[in-house]
Amino acid sequence: MRLVVGAHVHLTEDEAYYRLWSFAPALGYYDHPPMVAWWIWLGRQILGDTAVGVRLIPILANALTTTLVFDLARMVGANRQTAIRAGIWFNAMLLVGAGGLLAVPDAPASLFWTTCLWCALKAEKRNSTLWWLAAGCAAGLACLSKYSGLFLAPGMLLWLASAPERRARLRSPGPWIAAAAALLIFGLNLVWNAQHDWLTFAKQFGRVAGDGLAIQHLPEFLVGQALLLNPLMAPFLYGAWGAQNGSPARAINLSSIIATSAPFVAYLLIHSLHARVEAHWPAPIYPAIAICAAVGAEQLGGKKGWRALRAWVPVFGFVLCGLFAIALILPARWWPRTFDPGLPVQGWPAFVSELNQARSATGARWIGTLSYGLTAELSDEPREPAPVFQLNERARYNGLASAQPDFSRPGLIAELPRRVDLAILRRCFVTVQPLGFLARGVRGGASVRYWLVLVEGPRRPIARLGCS
Repeated sequence: MRLVVGAHVHLTEDEAYYRLWSFAPALGYYDHPPMVAWWIWLGRQILGDTAVGVRLIPILANALTTTLVFDLARMVGANRQTAIRAGIWFNAMLLVGAGGLLAVPDAPASLFWTTCLWCALKAEKRNSTLWWLAAGCAAGLACLSKYSGLFLAPGMLLWLASAPERRARLRSPGPWIAAAAALLIFGLNLVWNAQHDWLTFAKQFGRVAGDGLAIQHLPEFLVGQALLLNPLMAPFLYGAWGAQNGSPARAINLSSIIATSAPFVAYLLIHSLHARVEAHWPAPIYPAIAICAAVGAEQLGGKKGWRALRAWVPVFGFVLCGLFAIALILPARWWPRTFDPGLPVQGWPAFVSELNQARSATGARWIGTLSYGLTAELSDEPREPAPVFQLNERARYNGLASAQPDFSRPGLIAELPRRVDLAILRRCFVTVQPLGFLARGVRGGASVRYWLVLVEGPRRPIARLGCS
């Protein structure tokens, strides 16, 4: 189903941006480590430079993550029915159900985080150095997907140190071989950052420091995650706390699931005290949450009210995600103009065609933007023959095959009005002439307006310095 939807939905801005990365495979990029670009490159080799080609590997990875969730639940002691529920509920999470078809870094991050935990449990049960090596490799690949993978190290240490029989493992070579393997693989991105002035580190780790207490983000984070998990699933998490003592789940040991996630959860909670936590950041631990919720559902399922609620969890999740998929595929005029979930991916071919007509009518030879998302979306459209150049944030295109327009000729800037500052443009160009607005969206429905500004006569070397 995800492959079908993924083939018929236009790329989101972030996906189109990561697609640009895939044309220049590297060990790192401005925003993230390189894994998502590698996956998109591979998918494009298999199914071509299409929407489903871009999304192929992330969609297949989501299926593999689901399988690992099932097996992890069995490994921690859940019965087969509870393990199946964990796999189903993982996909019934709204963030996973709606976002599982997208080519974004959360897909590889979730897969390799879960793989690391799966391999570590194999290693602990079998006292196997080879499985520890596999766990370390998975951790390294998680770090090459998103820097949230770095929290696996303290999580694993917390788990191993939490019981006497596991502390003995710390005196064996296995965990340390795993750490060395993870560092060796992640070292590829470290080397790239060292060669590029620590570009990605400055971008991502710059978010860690706060400017002061902003406690309003904490309830926003907690409520938002309860909704994205699946509002009907979230209550079952508290049932997992008693799972190790309750008779229905006496043999279940969730210590590995909880301990490895705890440092990342702690960071997110602390971060929410001074800044907003983006909705998708906790995605790598969603598989662990699905297992805990499924175990909690087994613990509470003997009570009539809980049993009924448990039955509705997947129904609610899949119906809501199905409606969202329909909204993405089929333009609808009945959505309120202020809210259309499909608007970000709709109307692009018609918009590009109209933008190209406006460019030809004004004599402009290139298109300028002020955001990476619009740059990527325009670059993804084969109907746009003019070079597309983002005037600001030029560091994003370090190492990429960015367009090089002829700035001696006029250019047409298209951007959301809130991003356009005419004073800045006048510092960069002799002629700055607002032309009006161009809309993208559903005819008769919701739309987004872009401001068109004709510029000419650069006052500075735009190709090298940009305009910001």
